[in-house]
Amino acid sequence: MITQGAIEMILSSMRDVEFGYGESPVVQGVTLDVYKGEFLGITGPNGTAKTTVLKLLLGLLKPWSGRIELNTDAFGGQKPVIGYVPQHASSFNAGFPSRVIELVRSGCHGRLGLFRRMGAEEERLVQSSLEQVGMWELRRRRIGELSGGQKQRVCLARALVQCPDVLILDEPTTGMDAHSRLELYRLMRHQTRQHGITVVMVTHGLEEAGRYLDRIITLEKVEDDMAPQADLSQAEQTAGERWGGE
Repeated sequence: MITQGAIEMILSSMRDVEFGYGESPVVQGVTLDVYKGEFLGITGPNGTAKTTVLKLLLGLLKPWSGRIELNTDAFGGQKPVIGYVPQHASSFNAGFPSRVIELVRSGCHGRLGLFRRMGAEEERLVQSSLEQVGMWELRRRRIGELSGGQKQRVCLARALVQCPDVLILDEPTTGMDAHSRLELYRLMRHQTRQHGITVVMVTHGLEEAGRYLDRIITLEKVEDDMAPQADLSQAEQTAGERWGGE
């Protein structure tokens, strides 16, 4: 449940955004705000362009029309650090040679630049990130030897090691068992409450995740004579209203 004063500042805004592939729009008329320090869930049936909305928010896609704005005042005028775990991030094949700890260390490269070497602080962050997702004991294991859920947790640790201001997660619980999914939701709630990180997560699992989310945005598929479109439904509400707090 959202606490009084917990979410005050708009972090990013989309206003009447339209985007598509080829000549067919898949996102049309989308207007939404993301607030600093919230745990926001985006859901909807298949075909409602949830991943496309994430990529628009990240600036990976340019809208055909409308506005997408990032409020840099929310970060003291600095460029925010964004950690992104894409859909199917864990789809490494069995022959992938890197070890768990090597992949997570690679997340430090943005902090270090080209010429600085890993130091004690970076190694501490690597250990902390792996411990948070329950993968420290498997740090020497090769990525290709892990289960799908374990790979997904390593990808999340790689995002956490960047010390992000914003975490964007596209169906991060793919391949995880029920216990691991709940641990991830609790961890993300902890990150927002204790560290002020903003978390935006695409999910189909509202029956599990709903109680941990601050807000839920539902994308709906609207058919017309031209093509499928995605729009915001009026179902946006706080998780406290819909699911009850924890």
